[in-house]
Amino acid sequence: MRRFQLFIDGEFCDARSGETYQSLNPATGEAIAEIARGGPEDVAEACQAAQIAFEGEWGAMAAADRAKILSCVADMLLEQTEQFAQMETADVGKPITEARNIDVPVAAAYLKWYSEMTTATLGQTVPLSTTEQVDWTMYEPYGVIGGIVPWNFPLFLAMLKIGPALAMGNSIVLKPASITPMTTLAICELFAEAGLPAGALNVVAGPGPTVGEAIVTNPHVRMVSFTGSTDVGRRVMELAARNITDTSMELGGKSPNIIFADADFDQAVAGAVFGLLLNNGQNCIAGSRLLVQKPIYDELVSAVAQKMASLKLGDPTEDDTQLGAIVSATQLEKVLGYIQIGKSEGAAVISGGKQPEGPEFQHGLFVEPTLLADVSNDMRVAREEIFGPVLVAIPFDDEDDAVRIANDTDYGLGSGVFTTDTSRARRMVHALKSGTVYVNTYNQIYPQAPFPGWNGSGNGVERGLAGLYNYVRIKNVIQDISGKPIGWF
Repeated sequence: MRRFQLFIDGEFCDARSGETYQSLNPATGEAIAEIARGGPEDVAEACQAAQIAFEGEWGAMAAADRAKILSCVADMLLEQTEQFAQMETADVGKPITEARNIDVPVAAAYLKWYSEMTTATLGQTVPLSTTEQVDWTMYEPYGVIGGIVPWNFPLFLAMLKIGPALAMGNSIVLKPASITPMTTLAICELFAEAGLPAGALNVVAGPGPTVGEAIVTNPHVRMVSFTGSTDVGRRVMELAARNITDTSMELGGKSPNIIFADADFDQAVAGAVFGLLLNNGQNCIAGSRLLVQKPIYDELVSAVAQKMASLKLGDPTEDDTQLGAIVSATQLEKVLGYIQIGKSEGAAVISGGKQPEGPEFQHGLFVEPTLLADVSNDMRVAREEIFGPVLVAIPFDDEDDAVRIANDTDYGLGSGVFTTDTSRARRMVHALKSGTVYVNTYNQIYPQAPFPGWNGSGNGVERGLAGLYNYVRIKNVIQDISGKPIGWF
């Protein structure tokens, strides 16, 4: 069994309490690692180290040198793709092909892109109505950033916090999800090898109510970047308000994936399935509400159900496995509970709906990909985030009806539209109230493309140039160039 320590002030160390806990493989139920259980004292030490680093060597480092460190880590990560992919699969339960082809290379791509953004020009000259003064804006790092990431994409979501924070010259104290901390702790060794000064990056694993809250309320932390559920996000914002700490929240979703009758049928079926089942539906932007125009509703729902039923569910370490395990027993219970709720509300189970049988599933946390039909948008399964492989199918009449149903949600993270009518696509893009709209595709991500959350899905922006602004503060400068005395006294 591997042993993982905390990473504080450039060194791996045990928790002050000496406590540890075990990380479990959700596909087998086996303990795979012993993790140091951090606490408030560890967070305080990490935040102090981060502040000292920011005021010292790290804060004085040239942007070009910061870029070299981030780029070096990206290169080393790609060289160790298989090791990190296997850790991610064991910790999360996702298929090895997914970890190998998405999680690790995407994490490296983010670091590489942010390395190129260290010298991005974010300020501007402000035109004035006078020639006697000049005005310009500049952006400066906050200092210490607090980062909190969830369990669904541990490695590359950690890089979404670490990358921009370091690129903009901040130091960071990061809390990985307590049940999936391995890759985030492991990559700290690469940062150290790349020459990152001590204290610039600190990772403290442990429970949210202790470690997470200690990070958010620490006086050194001037901005908190959080990815997770909307309920926990509200708690983070409440705690951050005590110190008037800025926040960036990337929260939950209940995204509509809208299929019009004129859509390319095969493309729409593929988009519906991939839109939900990437990472087994444990994905904040998953297209978990499938809105289908009535003329093709029965045919398309049947095709989607057949496709979902054909996917190989099983051992995530096998290359041909397409769906792995649910991340934890708590999450499995939640998913199964929502399937029962849907049935009690009158939804019809068209595919899946239960745990698979067989010796290979005996000790793991598995559930069949499930399609619920005959769903109305007022049902709980259509309104609440399930965060698992459960797709609800809702019929609609026309564009106006689709927009009404799609926007009738507390969330606003993503939407999908499948149609061959380009004019309709443009109308839908403008009508849908979400931070991202996919047209004839779904679940595509790029480091340079922004990822905003609307309404209950958060505030601020992840990724892209817009995401860099989360990690800096604006300063306005007004300078007199006339040499004349100011004022009227």
